[in-house]
Amino acid sequence: MKTKSKLISLFSALTVTLTSTVGAKTFEQAYHEISADKLHEHVKIIASDEFEGRLPTTNGEKKVLDYLTTQFKNNGWKPGNNGSYLQAVELSEITAGDDTNLTIKGKGKTNKLNYLTEMVLGTSRVSELETITDSEIVFVGYGINAPEYKWNDYEGIDVKGKTVVMLVNDPGFASEIPSLFTGSAMTYYGRWTYKYEEASRQGAAAAIIVHETAPASYGWSVVKNGWSGPQYKLYAEDGNKSRVQIEGWLTTQSTHELFAQAGLEFNTYKNKAMLGPINKSLGLTATASVKSTIKRSTSHNFIATLPGSVTPEEHLLLTGHWDHMGSDDSLKGDKVYNGAHDNATGIAGIIEISRAVASLDTAPKRSITVIATTAEEQGLLGSKYYAENPIFPLAKTVGVLNLDSLNILGKTKDLVVNGLGKSEMENYLKVAAKKQNRILVKETNPAAGSYYRSDHFNFAKVGVPALYAGGGGKPVDAKTAEYRKKTLPIMRSCYHQLCDEYNPDWDFSGARQDLQVTFDVLYQVADSKDWPQWSKSSEFQR
Repeated sequence: MKTKSKLISLFSALTVTLTSTVGAKTFEQAYHEISADKLHEHVKIIASDEFEGRLPTTNGEKKVLDYLTTQFKNNGWKPGNNGSYLQAVELSEITAGDDTNLTIKGKGKTNKLNYLTEMVLGTSRVSELETITDSEIVFVGYGINAPEYKWNDYEGIDVKGKTVVMLVNDPGFASEIPSLFTGSAMTYYGRWTYKYEEASRQGAAAAIIVHETAPASYGWSVVKNGWSGPQYKLYAEDGNKSRVQIEGWLTTQSTHELFAQAGLEFNTYKNKAMLGPINKSLGLTATASVKSTIKRSTSHNFIATLPGSVTPEEHLLLTGHWDHMGSDDSLKGDKVYNGAHDNATGIAGIIEISRAVASLDTAPKRSITVIATTAEEQGLLGSKYYAENPIFPLAKTVGVLNLDSLNILGKTKDLVVNGLGKSEMENYLKVAAKKQNRILVKETNPAAGSYYRSDHFNFAKVGVPALYAGGGGKPVDAKTAEYRKKTLPIMRSCYHQLCDEYNPDWDFSGARQDLQVTFDVLYQVADSKDWPQWSKSSEFQR
């Protein structure tokens, strides 16, 4: 890896390069000057060991925010928060100890599960100790209460003080019935965040999700890495006492053993759960404790704006998260989760688009505002905070485009739109993609619920039309197809792993394609008087 002095030299050289490229240009000139080489330069720096994995509230946060400040100042963007580029986000840092435990009792057996290998537990409460003792375990299917789908797994049962166990995703995925929820495409009811929220509303003491790789769309290692170490929650005066005491996950094998202890067969009840609401007491109890170290801390969203030339009070947003998972000093050898693909690429893309926008000879009619968010990996916390505490009124926010994990697999003939069909923002996207002879397609794995897993979602929830698109599945030529075949498995296996490191051999030509499209949509919407609307079939409305 680079030494600190070499990194600083590269930083300085890049700053000079970027500063020298800013100047009056037409839209077409700015569009074509979006550079894959500059993406490489940015990602190489942001994902270096010097940035320590960019965990919120650490020295890595300061380094990435300083880097963003330098780039946006050089590109002529103004501070977006009353003279500052930063918006403070108050967080509660909760770190569960290695002595976290879970014991299942009943049917003449006692089973103590191993932390991290068989289960993970934590808490959203700002509390040094949360315990449950002999809490009745109830299987509640998918843990969903959705009146619009006439589905309530909690119907007819009181789970106050009990431990609810539920499946990940929603019934449409497992059943493959198109008319059930939205078929194989995940709804928000399938997200793990929703399941804990609903269990809390129902008064449960603990809520545990069954991990299965296919419906979750990621392996157990992602759960283990994501749930160990510091966990961040937005600071709340009540210490998040409205949440269940304990939240967590069980491995698939542990779940089979849990049901077997109850004298039941897991797959039988999983099959029942996908066909209709279900709840069943397992005749077992859970005893668990989570001892946590608590720390209140402050992280920051980065906000920069380029004022519009006619209606500067109207804003179009471009978002992406700067944070990743930090480092783990308990590891031998490599300790840094560099987060090169996720999401140093997205932040590099935002910087490159900011350079293109600032170089235009005439600014668009509306303002364009960048929000590089904190704590996305902890549950989209930075974007949630902004959506609840907007600097610019949401009523004057026209739309939002989001960049997360850019395409490193080369050029494509298609363009994936996560949540295809949700808003009129896609009308602009279709025109921009056509310029590149590309067609819009839905995501290949809608069951993963990608639309609900990145920062734009918090803006969608408050009614702002949100677009999340990038990449594709059809390589532009045979050479790209061969490169893609080699690189894709590596990319997938490195998601949230130590091996997500910068690779100079990554093909950023596809990322450049996507950034040109994003720049095109940003410009066209920002230079328009139109207000894109949600589609009638969308669950979001202003």
